[in-house]
Amino acid sequence: MRIAPIAVVGPTATGKSDLALDVAARLGGEIVNIDAMQLYRGMDIGTAKLPPEQRRGIPHHQLDVLEVTETATVAAYQIAATADVRAILDRGRVPVIVGGSMMYVQALLDDWQFPATDAAVREKWEAVLDRDGVAAVHQALTEADPVAARTILPTDGRRIVRALEVVELTGRPFAASQPQRGRPRWNTTIIGVDRETADLDARIERRTATMFDQGLVEEVRELIGRGLREGQTARRAIGYAQVLSYLDGEYDLDRARERTFIGTRRYVRRQRSWFRRDPRVHWVDGADSALVDSVLAHIVSPAE
Repeated sequence: MRIAPIAVVGPTATGKSDLALDVAARLGGEIVNIDAMQLYRGMDIGTAKLPPEQRRGIPHHQLDVLEVTETATVAAYQIAATADVRAILDRGRVPVIVGGSMMYVQALLDDWQFPATDAAVREKWEAVLDRDGVAAVHQALTEADPVAARTILPTDGRRIVRALEVVELTGRPFAASQPQRGRPRWNTTIIGVDRETADLDARIERRTATMFDQGLVEEVRELIGRGLREGQTARRAIGYAQVLSYLDGEYDLDRARERTFIGTRRYVRRQRSWFRRDPRVHWVDGADSALVDSVLAHIVSPAE
């Protein structure tokens, strides 16, 4: 008999990290991060990364594994996180996978087989993105694959570039490369955490204010010295992109805060829509005072 993993997913700011820690503490687990921006060293305040002293001595994996100059990819994450999950299982402990990066969740739990990549093709579209902006690559995708253009957020430049790369390399629609949902790998139990919209919006607003008060601007300044501006992924993260624009004089600090709040809220709506389409997710209320007990009641611990 082996212990099945637990995935704690859902929108930003719902309380996933605290719940995952509580579950791991109760079951003898280890945390596997599945938030793409928390992969980056030094991106701490803007990603709400738990500092080591708040991790209760529970091992954490897939945190601080990339420099901000490196590009986070779903494929590389899948390989590394799969190895972590298997190692935790081999130790007889419970992998508690936590985060809200949608494609990363699907890649890990559905064993996504990725189409080939081509650096030259990707660099071509990244150059268009950098030179002409996200609207230009979205228009190119609309012409090449209208269905993909309708399903990918028009502001998600990285995913649009990847879709264009796949379409160009395979000659097939981007959707043809997507995984099909079936039984989750390792018989993982998937827990979705959400809250009432008004409550979640208030939490996002407080969280945004706290990030700026705790030194997000200073964190971005420090990361600029480590190459943040040269990074293809890290510099576009919510909060970091807005602070970079503030430092570049595009708008004032209050506007940077407002745009960070709005960007986070939009991302939350997208996360909610994505995860709600997955019938395997068991949903819980992040405001439930008996949340941990509610979650544990839905977990089948041993798995063949």
